[in-house]
Amino acid sequence: MFLLAGWLSDLKLNSVKWSHQPEARGAGIRSVWLLGDELMPAAMTDMLDLWAELGQGGAGSVTVDFLLPTGLYIQMDVPREATIQHIKLLLWKAAAGYPLFGALGQMEGCVFECVSSAAVHEELDDESRRLCDVRPFLPMLRLLRRSCEDTQRALCSKIGTLIGKGLQELDALPDQEVKDFRQKMQRITEENLQRMQMMSFWEWLQSSFSPQLDLAPTDDVINRLTEGGIKVTIHYDQSQDTASVRVCVSSTVDQLIDHALRKWSSTHQQHCCHDDYLLRLSAKLEFLSGTHLLIQHRYIRASVLSQETPHLTLVHVGVAKSMFEKELNAIGAALTQSPTHPPLPLKKRATSQVQTCVWDVQCPFKVILVRGIKVNAEETAKVQVRAGLFHGAEVLCVPAVSEEVSGRAEHVWRHTLEFDINVCDLPRMTRLCMALYAVSHKRKQKSTKHTHKYQTIRKAGKVHYPIAWVNTMVFDYKGHLKTGDILLHCWSLFPDELEEMLNPIGTVQTNPYPENATTLHIQIPDYSTQPVVFPPFDKILEKAAEVAKGSDGPPMTGRGGKKFHIELKEIMEREPLSQLCENEKDLIWTLRYDCRENFPQSLPKLLLSVKWNKHEDMAQLQALLQIWPKLSPRDALELLDFNYPDQYVREYAITCLRDMSDEELSQYLLQLVQVLRYEPYYDCALSRFLLERAQNNRFIGHFLFWHLRSEIHMPAVSVQFALILEAYCRGSIPHIEVLKKQVDALNKLAAVNMLVKTGAVTRTKARGRDGHLREAMLTCLRQSGFAETLADIHNPLDPNVLLSAVNVEKCKYMDSKMKPLWIVYNNKLLGGDTLGIIYKNGDDLRQDMLTLQILKLMDMLWKEANLDLRILPYGCLATGDRSGLIEVVVSADTIANIQKTCSNMTATAAFNKDALLNWLKEKNSGDALERAIEEFTLSCAGYCVATYVLGIGDRHSDNIMVRSTGQLFHIDFGHILGNFKSKFGIKRERVPFILTHDFIHVIQQGKTANTHKFGSFRQYCEDAYLVLRRNGNLIITLFALMLTAGLPELTSVKDIQYLKDSLALGKTEEEALKQFRQKFDEALRESWTTKVNWMAHHLAHAS
Repeated sequence: MFLLAGWLSDLKLNSVKWSHQPEARGAGIRSVWLLGDELMPAAMTDMLDLWAELGQGGAGSVTVDFLLPTGLYIQMDVPREATIQHIKLLLWKAAAGYPLFGALGQMEGCVFECVSSAAVHEELDDESRRLCDVRPFLPMLRLLRRSCEDTQRALCSKIGTLIGKGLQELDALPDQEVKDFRQKMQRITEENLQRMQMMSFWEWLQSSFSPQLDLAPTDDVINRLTEGGIKVTIHYDQSQDTASVRVCVSSTVDQLIDHALRKWSSTHQQHCCHDDYLLRLSAKLEFLSGTHLLIQHRYIRASVLSQETPHLTLVHVGVAKSMFEKELNAIGAALTQSPTHPPLPLKKRATSQVQTCVWDVQCPFKVILVRGIKVNAEETAKVQVRAGLFHGAEVLCVPAVSEEVSGRAEHVWRHTLEFDINVCDLPRMTRLCMALYAVSHKRKQKSTKHTHKYQTIRKAGKVHYPIAWVNTMVFDYKGHLKTGDILLHCWSLFPDELEEMLNPIGTVQTNPYPENATTLHIQIPDYSTQPVVFPPFDKILEKAAEVAKGSDGPPMTGRGGKKFHIELKEIMEREPLSQLCENEKDLIWTLRYDCRENFPQSLPKLLLSVKWNKHEDMAQLQALLQIWPKLSPRDALELLDFNYPDQYVREYAITCLRDMSDEELSQYLLQLVQVLRYEPYYDCALSRFLLERAQNNRFIGHFLFWHLRSEIHMPAVSVQFALILEAYCRGSIPHIEVLKKQVDALNKLAAVNMLVKTGAVTRTKARGRDGHLREAMLTCLRQSGFAETLADIHNPLDPNVLLSAVNVEKCKYMDSKMKPLWIVYNNKLLGGDTLGIIYKNGDDLRQDMLTLQILKLMDMLWKEANLDLRILPYGCLATGDRSGLIEVVVSADTIANIQKTCSNMTATAAFNKDALLNWLKEKNSGDALERAIEEFTLSCAGYCVATYVLGIGDRHSDNIMVRSTGQLFHIDFGHILGNFKSKFGIKRERVPFILTHDFIHVIQQGKTANTHKFGSFRQYCEDAYLVLRRNGNLIITLFALMLTAGLPELTSVKDIQYLKDSLALGKTEEEALKQFRQKFDEALRESWTTKVNWMAHHLAHAS
């Protein structure tokens, strides 16, 4: 008690006499100022173990004394299981009504201190701990202001927890590239914060809550539905009043605001100024742009098409400005508390030592293979090393092979591998790829300790079994040729496709877990007494000019003859990933200036034709690139593929991508994150571009965060993604707390899911146990520690949606293997509105994400062609290692449930062709039924084409759903690209896509003679197919950019061949349309097999 008394006496000295009893603020809060010689009333002075006592009694709250640095003392009841972070938030809300609140500063700049049960001062830095776990000696917390150093340490701790990788791990890395990148990012992010501090309110609003636009022209359906105008329900913020307004489809947002204000003024006799109000979606934090037409907003368009009345809320600008000022204060506090001596801007160091240009080294490149450590091979086995030099996927010279050696734990070679390429001709992005493999002379002999499932290579009667592989860059991040001793910690997992045991597409990062990894010790000799460096860009252009000056004539343009130009045109019109023979490459290179003039979009094929192992050709390419026309962003995406590693090519691609709108960038963000894997150095044009756009648009920043964070556990990208995440967080201070709440909520859902899984495993098969397990789940969700953490978060699936609290009674778990949680939330912005999310833990959702992204792209392409096929790409987001969230689509049911509900017997339900139409009739009548059938027809056409093109398999009646409005959509994309399920070697799915007779029954409105309706449906399908085929290059590129993501059914270029076949890219449009018509007839003819499969599925899953 002496320690506590001394602690309190420190506070008494500077106190003044004042008391206040704020009854209006609710019971349980009491405040007094400390008196000069009086001791404050304590919440509890009994020395009993109050935490144990409360636990036994089940009390939900405890009265705590809070001592503030302003001299104020507040007594307040807080939940005993609340986290320290939540208690701080409660205190801040209470303190806001008392004097000197502004003197407290930012909440993040303060930390609680208590006297622990061990009678020592304890600062509660870890604010995720619960109060009942902290167990202070007395229920008394003192609030302290952090020093700048403490604040920085707390920020680092928060960022580390947020991104899933402690920053101390990055601090400990003995890698100068990491240190230089972090230093550079710190400078850039500080400049970004300073720029954000200077933002106007309108710039901030656009950055933080930008509207989701759909600028595609309106089609006949929309024009027909909006003939009489759009009826909009207007809600008035902080009022129960609503108004119904009908406006013209071509009205702007500003015109709608004026209309709504006139209604308000006429009802309340109050004059309102237009400039004082904003219009936002009632259910979202998304503010409509005053300059755009109403129909150009995605929400308005979707509401019109689904025949639902859009709900918008008129908000006083002061509400948004208070949010703006709060964020400015957080930014200001972060800048004030930044390190006293920030790092100086990075400058190129003026080196005193002379450097040797790599072009001056005219001798073969060599690598000395010293030894292999911890090689996973039998003692009697011979081990060999193969090494190759690659530029992208192109091998620069014949790979070198070592001698065969044997050994125990260590294999020693001391063998020089000489390559048939001079050092001067090594491109800047050369990677050295190496593989160890065991050599067996007998086919059945096992030469490795573990049976390998990977491919083997048989040569001259020998069998090669892969053991490990590793890649490293020949030049470091500064452009210096690597020399000296290098230890390479290898990877043991091989991809399905190998280039003679080598894995050039694999990461250039070595295995971060060297304890059990095979290690290769190599040496690269010194080729000069000075460091050998790759020349800077200006020297490359000088070399190009020198080569051009020494050539015989002007650049080859228009000199190839008609025959060659016809051949060139044919080559340039081929699809991506098509192979070029050497003669074709030579022709393209010879006519490169013709390519620039007539086929600028063919740049990828020109790049594949460059002889990168000749530095003169490389220099000429760089000079040509300076005058190459800018590509469209969609065409430029291909240049970020693994086949185009040159840094200046990739910088050119990023220059083209800068023309992308935020909406289009969001569409391709998944691929842009994945191609970061192809970047050999941390500081690159792509990472800088993504950070810049993310920090300028919070919607992009949100999804960039989650795409990176969901793969932070992967060793090959862990450091790279952590560095980008750290840079994003430091440059987006106001966003940190928003994201942290989401991470905390997902951790709680993971705990609930584990509870359900554990209970499901241990429960008996007695009936009724499911009910007990669900009740245990709901009890867990009701606990204050769970309820508070799960409440008031931004929906990770859509960050503009605010989730208030879990509607516990509507929650459940789903009866599948991983026991997904079905969580229902109340919408904070729209009272009475609920929305559902499914939390999955144990399934990799990234393949679903990719499929849904491509469906969204198809929807966009069709709309650009004035064809709206009512695709519903619902939300899906991977958030961690085999975990993530899926959006619940409201007012929808599966085909299986609809059939079983409308049938007497499960066995015959699949053959009830009237079930679906009768269900739609129950949900709709009159004109609504006609619209529902039209909606069904359009969406069915879209999904028939999409599932055929993408080769989506496992299409049973439980993963095809229909909304009450008639909109059909597919779910669960575990099998794509033609990977159909089979049983006993027989494919279960024998049709190109699902088109059953009950679908046709709905399309024909139940009338077999209504053939013109079916004819329209068929035409929709054909038109949709041709649109996708014309954009086939883009679709294939997006899949190619995902090759290294590790998706189970997209691991090699062979997997993409399915797309080329389904889109018939090697054929004329007439031939392709003929092929599709044949597939359409086949789907119709063989639809009975689908019915049989559905019947089997119904019986297998009968309750």
